[in-house]
Amino acid sequence: MTMASTETLRETARPALPPAARKWLLSAPMLLLFALMLLVPLLMTLVLSFNSFDFYKGIGSDLSLANYAEVLGDGYFYEIFGRTFGIALATTLICAAIGVPLAWFLNRMTPFWRSVMVLVVLGPLLISVVVRTLGWAIILGNKGVLNGALMDLGLIERPIRLMYSSGGIVLALVHVMLPYMVLAVWAALQRADASAEAAAESLGARPWTVFRRVVLPQAMPGVLSGSLIVFALSASAFATPAIIGGRRVKVAATAVHDEFMNTLNWPLGAAIAMILLVAIMAVMLTWTRLVEARVGKEYA
Repeated sequence: MTMASTETLRETARPALPPAARKWLLSAPMLLLFALMLLVPLLMTLVLSFNSFDFYKGIGSDLSLANYAEVLGDGYFYEIFGRTFGIALATTLICAAIGVPLAWFLNRMTPFWRSVMVLVVLGPLLISVVVRTLGWAIILGNKGVLNGALMDLGLIERPIRLMYSSGGIVLALVHVMLPYMVLAVWAALQRADASAEAAAESLGARPWTVFRRVVLPQAMPGVLSGSLIVFALSASAFATPAIIGGRRVKVAATAVHDEFMNTLNWPLGAAIAMILLVAIMAVMLTWTRLVEARVGKEYA
């Protein structure tokens, strides 16, 4: 019996796996890594959020909903979560207002200038978050670059308080979140039909009408995905609110950090983190349903 016939018999004798089983087998390493790096820590945080805590005895072994009752029953935490989602919403809206036109111009550039512009857009992501935020602290301070320039020009008489304020946090977050919006919208515009704009222009439509009636509907999938990314990252951001907002403007992420590192009340910090996670997921799912329903009506 030859070598080829032996290999043929082995192949016929070996049971063939169904396509679904092959997909799961190929995905097993990634699923295992995903479970170890994400699901297991989240599960441990969830269990920790039900533990009791005593300032003298530390973390207890008994489980209850006392931590969630404390967070949901205190107006102080409602203020923190309201500020967190207000900052995230403002950051998302500003990024969408700037990112959609920027992605449209990026899509119409020549290859050389498009490459240069992509590097400029990605610039904030290439810098350490701490270095970038400290740079914004220098710009937004009472004696910083921005206030100094406005006072030299005679536009203001006294410094505007941008540090330790929600507005300063929004400005710093927009700087780093804008690339996610631009890249998401640009990817959607690359898949769009370029001839639709030319057809609208040939029919006499004005540039603003073309952008609103042709470009924007085609960019909506990118706006949706970019908005979800920007909102989630902004709501869970820690370094930027901690440095720009300081102790005066507290958000959910800094509240979790304080409970873990200052008061050492890990169960309460875990409960705040889990509520933040559930709230972000609820907002993202609701936003996805609303946008998809509206887009579906426009294309119907």
